[in-house]
This record gives sequence, C-alpha cells and structure tokens, in this order.
Amino acid sequence: MAKIISNKAIAQDTYLMEVQGKYKGDMGQFYMVRSWSFFPLLSRPISIHEINSDSISFLYRVVGEGTKQLSQLKNGDELHLEGPFGKGFPKLKGKIAIVGGGIGVAPLYFAAKEYSNNKEVEELDIYLGFREEGLRVEAFKKLLSEVQVKIGGNVTELIEPDKYDHIITCGPDIMMQAVYEKAKATSAKVYVSIEKHMACGIGACLVCTCETKNGNKKACKDGPVFLGEEVYYG
Repeated sequence: MAKIISNKAIAQDTYLMEVQGKYKGDMGQFYMVRSWSFFPLLSRPISIHEINSDSISFLYRVVGEGTKQLSQLKNGDELHLEGPFGKGFPKLKGKIAIVGGGIGVAPLYFAAKEYSNNKEVEELDIYLGFREEGLRVEAFKKLLSEVQVKIGGNVTELIEPDKYDHIITCGPDIMMQAVYEKAKATSAKVYVSIEKHMACGIGACLVCTCETKNGNKKACKDGPVFLGEEVYYG
C-alpha cells in the first residue's frame, strides 16, 4: 500500500495527488489506482503527472464513483498502485511542440520536464488550451518561460507545425485529430495519447480496444501513445 502526501483540489473537480515512495515510469505511462476494496469493481487508470526521487504525482478529474472516492482521500491515507503500464512518449530530439487540452495536460507535464532536461532537444514550445481555467499553467511556466495558453476557442490555431520535428499531444480527441490534420502536410511526426476505458491495464480484457490502420490495438498495452497517422488515417 502507498501513503498519500497530499491530495489537493486545484480547480473545479480536479485534483493533484502526491504519493510517497520510489516509483518508476516513462512519460506517457499510467498506473492503475484504487483506494477501495469492493466497489467500484475496477481500479482507475491515471497517467503519471510527475515522478520525483521519493514520490509520484497524479493529476485527475472527478468523473465517476472511483475518482470521487480518490478525491476524498486525506494526507496519510493509503491506496493501491499497480504499474507502470503502457507505451509512453518516445525519447525525442530536435524541435518539439507539446499540445495539451483540458485534463489532457496531466501526462504532458512529465513529458515537458523530461524534454526540457534533454540536451538533444533544440527547441521546446508548449501550447495549452482550456475551456474555462488553466490547469498547472504556472508549473509549466517554471519549466519554460514561453508557454502559450488559450482559454476558450481552439488551441490548434496557435501552432505552426512546420516549425517542428515532433509534436506530442493529449486532450480531447477532436483536438488531437485537428493537430494531426494540421501537421500531416509537414514533416513533423505527431504522437497522440488516447483515452479509453480500461479494466485490467495489461491487455487481457480487451475493453480498451481501438481501431488503427494496422488493425485493432489495445490502448493499455499498445498505447496509450500512438503515432497520429496510425489512429487518424481516414
């Protein structure tokens, strides 16, 4: 069992949880999280927001009974973590853009932190879009002074894909598809982190099956990170 260091509301129905312990994981991977014994039946998949030497953090939004129970946990309470699972964002070099929308910024902070510390990354720009209020914007700005934020509207309007070698994105499906559509005429490679309901996290239950141009894949095992051209190929 893991012990909670803090579990704070940072926006409406949105929480940042820090858990004590030494944990592993790559940017874009996730853990299966639960604090209950019987109900709800399944653990909840939550992406890694940050890993430090003695803790791991998760940024999550309350959308159902499981995340509601997680939001009620206090400092010192215990929960069960399994992971890390999934295929995350690749180690990249050159010029990179990070594009996030809403709670999709959750795995992107870990990625931004890793890329900003990589000497092979020549340029790193961050674009964040929100309907009403920003999430963890100040934390992103501590990594990079130039973070473009759009409240309302379409964050993809800010991006010039031909400036980059790679674009990584997470957020609403319509936003990620728009990023891919805008970039597909350029040489930029787009990596998308998709969200699916998951039951096991290891590819056994087939709940998170998604269609790709190479046939059906499992978001938990083959993803959640895919090349944009693999999932938005129509």
